[in-house]
Amino acid sequence: MSLDLATTRRIAKLARIGLEDAELEATTQKLNSILGWIDQLAEVNVDGVPPMVGTETETLRQREDVVNDGNCRDALLACAPETAGPFYTVPKVVE
Repeated sequence: MSLDLATTRRIAKLARIGLEDAELEATTQKLNSILGWIDQLAEVNVDGVPPMVGTETETLRQREDVVNDGNCRDALLACAPETAGPFYTVPKVVE
């Protein structure tokens, strides 16, 4: 696959990349080079090569869904400027 200047101009517009006319030729050559590498990868014979382990083949480890309070109430209340028992004290906002 080979790109022409018009296609490169359209790709630049879709990607919102501002290219001057002088830069279009060099960008077209670079894109064609990248597409050439992709064509080389398509020619590699991968028959008999097992797929690498990825996220689609592994299942996530899940923990038991248990409701708890985190058991750190005292440490959290120690950070508050004012407390009243096991609660935060905040200024009254509604009269």
